[in-house]
Amino acid sequence: MTDTLDIRRRKARFRSWHRGMREADLIMGGFADAQIAALNEAEMAQYEGLLDVPDADLIRWVTGELPVPDVHDTPLFRKIASFAGAGRS
Repeated sequence: MTDTLDIRRRKARFRSWHRGMREADLIMGGFADAQIAALNEAEMAQYEGLLDVPDADLIRWVTGELPVPDVHDTPLFRKIASFAGAGRS
């Protein structure tokens, strides 16, 4: 199981830095570099779901320009937003 989770982490880290929009790369890639090794299986599933979100939406959620949909408004997302410096309240 750990090997599978490690593979998922490596793939997610790569995807985090290759999203398309540089701003999204910096948000997700920076977070992945610093925190992905600590994510458990449930958090990895949430993170992988966020990797499927269009860059423009993700950036607007992180900056607070748009409300975060309930499905993505998780402690993990708030951790990412805080890490990005936007800090959600």
